[in-house]
Amino acid sequence: MPKKNDAPASFETALNELEHIVTRLESGNLPLEEALNEFERGVQLARQGQVKLQQAEQRVQILLSDSEDAKTTPFTPDAE
Repeated sequence: MPKKNDAPASFETALNELEHIVTRLESGNLPLEEALNEFERGVQLARQGQVKLQQAEQRVQILLSDSEDAKTTPFTPDAE
């Protein structure tokens, strides 16, 4: 089983884990320390998801660029 700080395998995996964390936090049944740990993990997942979305947006912009004079560079994600 992966450590809590490991990045999920995919955006979808991270999103599912984040949804599970939100459900647990909204239940109100977690002890304070566990709730804080879950919140911290949720923030990490949200940030990782934001990076992945920004990378996807960059790729789409590169692919949709219709200017023949536009300078193209290979996509290299910084976070991976």
